[in-house]
Amino acid sequence: MNGLQEKTAEILKKIRTLEIKTRGLVDTVFAGNYHSVFKGRGMNFEDVREYQPGDEIRAIDWNVTARLGTAFVKKFTEERELTVMLIVDVSASGSFGSSTQSKRELAAEVACLLAFSAIRNNDKVGLLLFTDRVELFIPPKKGRSHTLRLIREILFFEPAGRGTDPALALNYLNRIVTRRAVVFFISDFQAADFSQALAVSGRRHDFIAVRVQDERETVLPNVGIITLEDAETGEQIEINTADRNIRTQFSDLADQNARELTRTLRRNNIDTITLQTSEDYLPALRAFFKTRERRVALR
Repeated sequence: MNGLQEKTAEILKKIRTLEIKTRGLVDTVFAGNYHSVFKGRGMNFEDVREYQPGDEIRAIDWNVTARLGTAFVKKFTEERELTVMLIVDVSASGSFGSSTQSKRELAAEVACLLAFSAIRNNDKVGLLLFTDRVELFIPPKKGRSHTLRLIREILFFEPAGRGTDPALALNYLNRIVTRRAVVFFISDFQAADFSQALAVSGRRHDFIAVRVQDERETVLPNVGIITLEDAETGEQIEINTADRNIRTQFSDLADQNARELTRTLRRNNIDTITLQTSEDYLPALRAFFKTRERRVALR
């Protein structure tokens, strides 16, 4: 087997492994959750049935009632089909990971889980990969083969850009996806202000921000003098981590950035899921679905 064949076999194996894992989670952990928290586009008329005590007067079909001489009400079913858009940040900062996986690997696995959840519910799924440019757009479609293509691109796409521009990706989304969609925006959100584009997307779509973090981006270990490099710009800085003030300043800056992001998301009524590369992502996803279920039940 030559190098290309080996690489292809390795890619297929990784995709298949991820498919088995995420499909299993969809079947066991998220069965019913996805369906119950994301609503379809509206209600479709299905049939009429005889009026029963407790039915709303507004649901009475007066034409059928007059024709048959007894009260009948209209039956509606929810139009379930949704459009789900996965917007995934593939900038250079995603390659960082201080534990067993990088931020991009975690983002890919979560995106795959969401894609299979959507496909199981007969929804259409699309993909937008971005850096400081729109790297790839795949229009929403249904089906397993389409989903596997999305997974392949999320896992193995090699971007041309290195920086991060969420506003550019959101503006592209706002132009090209004209009907309301469920949008999962997966990123570490290490970027300049994008609140204006976010406000538009938040109004148009059911928008969920999935923030992928690594512990070492918020807490510096005491390991002496080290060189830190910005993966997106290549800029380097040498710091002494043995200095407590340096470590405190680093953590304070990370906290400040996190607070600013939280304020921006809350101001635009954006739901947020925060994931860590060093932690199991399932509890955070479960908590999100449970919170959404309770909110839907109160409407």
